[in-house]
Amino acid sequence: MKILRSRYLQLAIFILVVGGLLTLAISGYLSPIFGTVLDPLVSVQRWISIRYQALYEFITVPRDLATLRQRNAELENQVSQLQNQVIALQQQLSEAQILYALLNYARSKPENIYIACAVIGRDPSPFLHYVIIDHGSDSGIRHGMPVVTQQGLVGRIEAVTAGAARVQLITDASSVVNVRLKSTQTEALLNGSVTGDINLGMLPQDVDLKQGELVLTSGLGGNYPPDVLVGEIVTVRKRETDLFQTASIQPMVDFANLNAVLIISNFKPIEIAPLIPPQAP
Repeated sequence: MKILRSRYLQLAIFILVVGGLLTLAISGYLSPIFGTVLDPLVSVQRWISIRYQALYEFITVPRDLATLRQRNAELENQVSQLQNQVIALQQQLSEAQILYALLNYARSKPENIYIACAVIGRDPSPFLHYVIIDHGSDSGIRHGMPVVTQQGLVGRIEAVTAGAARVQLITDASSVVNVRLKSTQTEALLNGSVTGDINLGMLPQDVDLKQGELVLTSGLGGNYPPDVLVGEIVTVRKRETDLFQTASIQPMVDFANLNAVLIISNFKPIEIAPLIPPQAP
């Protein structure tokens, strides 16, 4: 019995001590004591934690760095593939837009029969203005056939092989096109040049030329069909001492970015041989 009472007494004392400590802790009286006792322990724990983190990074970072490098290489490869796909899709979209525009132009002039061709080369000489297309006599293309795009007149077929043809552009120095002004119906000659500029000539002095005036083919001479848009007047040169006035023309076709053309295959150009006077017997 004495032992049992002694245990009860110890338990009661323990409960009273614990309760008193809790009461003092809740009241804030033990905060200085806890701070004094726990601060060194917290400092030791922080020191151990920092050293452990440094050791962990020292062991694991090389492995993570190798993984990151591999992942970075994979991502760069994917980016390169996506960029190539984007370029290919942009090229396909550009080609589709060009073909769609050519198709709309062909539909707007159903009286003509067209052969669509791709531009596959250009004359390397800076003084000649020709392009090479990927269709030839096997596709029904013949010398002298007019070449156009949805923008306007390009030129005419100058030479033909079985699978390709050479197109003389209207900017070539030897190119001459019979044209007319849309507003006044005045006829003139359009000439190319070595520099690629095109100019109007043989215009009477009394014709009122204005900037922005549209120039169309007249159909005279039999080399081109009539009413094909050629360009517009940008500058006028008129001097009283000259018999005719001239004008610089901005072509409607962007020859620098010419990728596809249409051949008017049902137009038969008229080849007029030079008139040779009969020789005396």
